[in-house]
Amino acid sequence: MQSAQDCIQNGTGFVHRWLAAVRAGWRWCTRTAAKCTTLRRDPPRGAPPWADNPAMRVHFTKMQGAGNDFVVLDETRGRLGLSAAQYRFLADRHFGVGADQILSVRPAPSAGVDFEYVIHNADGGEVEHCGNGARCFVRYVRDQGLTDRNPVRVKVKNGEISLRLNDDGRVTVDMGAPIFDLARVPFDAAGQTPAPMGNFERWALPLAGGDVAPVAVLSMGNPHAVLLVQDVDTAPVATWGPQIERHAQFPARVNAGFLQVLDRSNVRLRVYERGTGETLACGTGACAAVVAGIRLGLLDATVNVQTHGGVLTIQWQDTPGHDAPVFMTGPATSVFEGEIDVPDLA
Repeated sequence: MQSAQDCIQNGTGFVHRWLAAVRAGWRWCTRTAAKCTTLRRDPPRGAPPWADNPAMRVHFTKMQGAGNDFVVLDETRGRLGLSAAQYRFLADRHFGVGADQILSVRPAPSAGVDFEYVIHNADGGEVEHCGNGARCFVRYVRDQGLTDRNPVRVKVKNGEISLRLNDDGRVTVDMGAPIFDLARVPFDAAGQTPAPMGNFERWALPLAGGDVAPVAVLSMGNPHAVLLVQDVDTAPVATWGPQIERHAQFPARVNAGFLQVLDRSNVRLRVYERGTGETLACGTGACAAVVAGIRLGLLDATVNVQTHGGVLTIQWQDTPGHDAPVFMTGPATSVFEGEIDVPDLA
C-alpha cells in the first residue's frame, strides 16, 4: 500500500479532499506515533489478492527448452521457503514472471550427487520430474559457475538423473528407465482388461459423452498416458486432455500425450501436462511417447519428436526386462534474468 499524502491537516478544503480521496479508493489509516491521519489506497477492483501484501525480492532466471519455459531459482545458499501460492504467483503470466514450471536449484542432499532438482508446476504443486527443465537445469548450473562438472548428477523427487552438456550446445539427459508397474505409475486397472498391441497394451478410458480413449500407460518418474492419433493438429487435446489428466483411474493425475507417428523414426506430439495444461513441449512426455511407440511396435530405437516448441531426440533400446535408460537430447536456452517482488502469500 502507498500513502496518498503524509498527513492531511485540518483546514480549508479538508472535507472536499477527503471525499475525493474516498471516491478514488483511498481509506483511512491512523498513524498513532505520528499523531496524524493518512490515507492509503485499496487495491483496484479486480486486482489479484496479493496486490495489497508485503513482498520479498527474489532473483530469477527465465529459461526455455523447446518452448517449455521455466523460472529458475538459486537456492544453493539457502531456501526461499516459498508457498504453493507464491509458486503460482511466479508462474502467472499476467501478474508474475510467467512459466510452465518453477525449477529450484538446491545443494546436494547426499554423497554421489551434485545438486537437488525440485520442480513445481504452474498450479503450485511439486512434481516428480521434468525433462525439458532438466536440460535447463544443467545449462543454468554451468552458466552460473555453480559447477564445472560434466556430466552433472542430480537428485529428483523419485530418484537420480544424469545431465550432459554437449559440444553443440544441446543437452543430453539420462532420464532413467521407464516404469511399467501400474501400481507405481500409479494407475488403477481394477475391473479392466487391456487390449494387446505389439509388445505392450492399451487401456480403454471412458470419457464424457460416451467417448473412449485407448491409452498406453507408463511412468518416466511421473505418470503418462499416451494416445495414438491420426493428426495432432486436429486431436481433441483441449477436450480430452483435461479429462484424461484428472481421470479417476490415475489417483495422482497424469500427463496426457497425443502421438502421431509419421514413420519409424519421426513423430509429432502434443502433451496436456498435469497441473499446467498444454505446453509447447514436454520432455518426459516425449520420452514416454517414444517408449510406448517402441513397445507398441511402431518405432525404432532413435526417434525425432516434433513438438510445437522444437525437436527432441529420444533414444531407447528395449531389452527383455524393458529396463534400459531413456536418453533425451534437446536445446536449453537462457532468456533473461531479473528480480521480482514476491508477495507474502499463505
